[in-house]
Amino acid sequence: MRDPRPIPLVVRTAARMLPALLALSLAPPAAAQQDPAAAFPAKPLRLIVPFLAGGAPDIVARIVAKKLTESWGAPVIIDNRTGATGNIGMKLVVMSAPDGYTLGELIISHSVNAAVLGSKMPYDILRDLTPITQLVGISYVLVANAELPVKSVTDLVAHAGANPGAVRYGSSGTGGVIHLAGELLGVQAKVKMTHVPYKGNAGAITDVAGGRIEMMFTSVTLSKSFIAKGQLRALAVTSQARLPSVPDLPTMQEAGVPGYDVTGWYGVAGPAGMPAAIVEKLNREMVRAVKLPDTRQQLDKAGLLPVGSTPAQFAALLRAEDEKWRNVVQAAGIAR
Repeated sequence: MRDPRPIPLVVRTAARMLPALLALSLAPPAAAQQDPAAAFPAKPLRLIVPFLAGGAPDIVARIVAKKLTESWGAPVIIDNRTGATGNIGMKLVVMSAPDGYTLGELIISHSVNAAVLGSKMPYDILRDLTPITQLVGISYVLVANAELPVKSVTDLVAHAGANPGAVRYGSSGTGGVIHLAGELLGVQAKVKMTHVPYKGNAGAITDVAGGRIEMMFTSVTLSKSFIAKGQLRALAVTSQARLPSVPDLPTMQEAGVPGYDVTGWYGVAGPAGMPAAIVEKLNREMVRAVKLPDTRQQLDKAGLLPVGSTPAQFAALLRAEDEKWRNVVQAAGIAR
């Protein structure tokens, strides 16, 4: 028999509210709903390396990718996309969704190439990318043929000044950092030299060693065997500080070219518009990866200096490099 007594108001209200209360109890906290980095990464990441496998940029990217995979459990897949001095690969990054799952390895050559190409550059490094971190720094070494009558940078500058255009310097190609390192020397030392572009560093350094051209800027690793054989003479390193691997070699500034600094770099960037929380998470893990003792050992062997900068520091570096190399291109009169 049905109870004729009315159901109290408080009971009826509680009954109506019960489904909503249950839903609230099962919902995740509001902070978790608002934090896009909480579950990141939930799937594999792609790190585009816009250069050939086996080169220094590829080696650095694979070291970092391995450490991130170990830390997160989600694979970080290296995708080598070569061409156009690294611009084909970075263009893919620019066109990707800004969710942190597609990143690219940005290096000093991209900034140099942007200065040379100007408006022909297929993207804007400062506008179309989100800087995450500078991974490493790289110093180059100025080498000259051992038979050239110079034993220091001061001697080389004096020789070039006395013989305008007669000193030829090689590079891995027009518009690259090795090319503009030579142009910067000419601008700052006020001497005229002749650029000889090659299809890669190997051909250029072989010709310097053989006396077919006089000098070039190159890596310590690539020049080491030629120096040991007495075919090349190392004159200076291009960074602001001396290198631990060649502590007796002066910097270009110490050797007589005030203000000269060409410190290369490799970093990681994503598309413009990435969430700040994901950028911070990526930065934290990448900085940790390059500063691990075993990572530092691997980088030291390759002549690379671990850095691990903040996104803001990397962004400031990109702005400074953009201004620097555009000024060099203009002062050297390089046609765009």
